[in-house]
Amino acid sequence: MAIMATDQIFLTCVIILLYVLPITTKAIAVPLKTTQDPAHSQSNRAVSPRLFDTLEELSRIVDVSYCIGTTGVHQPFDCLSRCKEFPGFELITTWSTGHLISDSCGYIALSHPPHPKRILVAFRGTYSITDTIIDLSAYPQAYVPYMPKDGDDKDVPECSNCTVHAGFLTSWLNTRTIVLDHVSAAREQYLDYEVVLVGHSLGGAVAALAGLEMQIRGWQPRVTTFGEPKVGNREFVQFLDKAFNLGSFSSAPSNAEQWQFRRVTHANDPVPLLPFERWGYDMHAGEIFISKDTLPPSLSDVKLCDGNRDMRCIYGAESTVASKINALKFRTTCGKWRSGISNPANRAALISRSSDQEVMGVTSDIERHQMPFGLPWNLIPSKFRLWELFFAHRDYFWRLGLCVPGGDPSGWRLGYWSENL
Repeated sequence: MAIMATDQIFLTCVIILLYVLPITTKAIAVPLKTTQDPAHSQSNRAVSPRLFDTLEELSRIVDVSYCIGTTGVHQPFDCLSRCKEFPGFELITTWSTGHLISDSCGYIALSHPPHPKRILVAFRGTYSITDTIIDLSAYPQAYVPYMPKDGDDKDVPECSNCTVHAGFLTSWLNTRTIVLDHVSAAREQYLDYEVVLVGHSLGGAVAALAGLEMQIRGWQPRVTTFGEPKVGNREFVQFLDKAFNLGSFSSAPSNAEQWQFRRVTHANDPVPLLPFERWGYDMHAGEIFISKDTLPPSLSDVKLCDGNRDMRCIYGAESTVASKINALKFRTTCGKWRSGISNPANRAALISRSSDQEVMGVTSDIERHQMPFGLPWNLIPSKFRLWELFFAHRDYFWRLGLCVPGGDPSGWRLGYWSENL
């Protein structure tokens, strides 16, 4: 409990800083420890061009969900953001259960030919960094797979000693009836359509819980998440891995395009490292890692990961040797930094210097390696660098999370994507 209280102090300190100083900084690569298994060479870790294109498309599909709760998504499939990029889509419904941490937003749509035949369910992430931090500090609660209705003789497997994040579970339960009813009806009408779930950020955690229930029901969904936080404890992870046939390269399908669950992570994104492992949370398998910390990634930047603790992927960022030393330095510098930003002259100067860069996400080389007022960037472990969410946590093929034409304006300068859509 003392350890958890200390972590809560860290999160509280970060929340205060985020409220006082709305800054953004560019993500910097964290050296990852690597373990090379000769049986799993770099060539075996490469994704195919087809899978790369599939993931890129899914990132744009989930980006549309950020219009829910703002300008909206309307039938047949119209919105202020990327809807025009999917002329074969048909909107079934949208949902927004509210604005609390445990609420959820998203949409359900049909993907008709010439696109692949799919029943799409997209789960939106959070707009608020502070909500994210608070949400990722919640306590776990027991996880029980769904209970069959009377007359349903389906044998539901038991998840012994499983716990999940309370906020994620509540969010799924608040959304469950809407999603299951519409997806069930669509499956009956479109028998040859695949159920595809996609989520970003906290929406990825809800997609994981939704996908797991659908898998237990026998619906065989394909789930893809971007920046998904840890959902539950080790027993829950083992239950999910078994349900989706995930695990090491030796136990999972050799072709990653056949993976039923793909958990996409990004260099320096702290959210997949949260909630903390010391709180009893663990990552599940099925990870695909984007090693490049800037946009756009190339085919060679996207790698398959072995199991749920591949040191060459996001897990390596949580296990750096210097993490305890860096955390200690963070404790001693946090008070000094907070004093610095409380000075009106310092705050005004910083805001003036960064206001133009903040819109487009541009920082100098020096600023990329330092935090404001001389706080060294590289002294802070990834799991404590939560203020970089606006970049590393959003940079999944595109900069996600803003409902405007063409997506986030900071991505407009990326001519590669515009020319190759």
